[in-house]
Amino acid sequence: MADNLVISIGRQFGSGGREIGTLVAKELGIAFYDKEILAGAAKKSGIVQEVFENMDEKPTSSLLYSLSMGGSYAAPLFYGHYTDSMPTSDRLFMWQAQTIRQFAQEGPCVIIGRCADYILRDSTALVSVFIHANMDVRAARIVRLYNLREDKARVLIRKTDKSRANYYNFSTDRNWGALENYDLCLDSGKLGVEKSAELICQYVRMRQEFAKG
Repeated sequence: MADNLVISIGRQFGSGGREIGTLVAKELGIAFYDKEILAGAAKKSGIVQEVFENMDEKPTSSLLYSLSMGGSYAAPLFYGHYTDSMPTSDRLFMWQAQTIRQFAQEGPCVIIGRCADYILRDSTALVSVFIHANMDVRAARIVRLYNLREDKARVLIRKTDKSRANYYNFSTDRNWGALENYDLCLDSGKLGVEKSAELICQYVRMRQEFAKG
């Protein structure tokens, strides 16, 4: 059976990545997963969803550091097994990885963040995207969305980006935001949210046509 189309979207905070992903999913008529990953992992594990939300895209455990150093926990995490010796935070990550794989198997979809590009790296139909924008554009967006002062928005952006980068770097053998990790990198500040979504859809269609020969 051929792999389902999965579009993974990594994003800088304030770049509009989630909104872009929503538009892409709507245009292509496919599923969209963001916080649904946390809900699915909670259901699978029997752990309350708030625990997953509190640790969402945050490096918190010895496993994540071990992974960054090539530690022995990597295989249990990505192949869906764990032992009682694994810290709780490591199990939370594992449940999320299992949920991401399940969603990818169920049908075409867009998945936001949470190392989906790495977890699904062996899929031939994966389209990995990274959305970025300069600080001024992102700060203006966060000020508008969260009703913050600009200086507070900039602090929040730096803190969130650092957390996402650490989480990704510790969970994979890659660097968050590095061009070579993604099929497509877009500056949403240059194109805007809607045009960025349109470009991703065009890329997906062109790649599908190319694959047909």
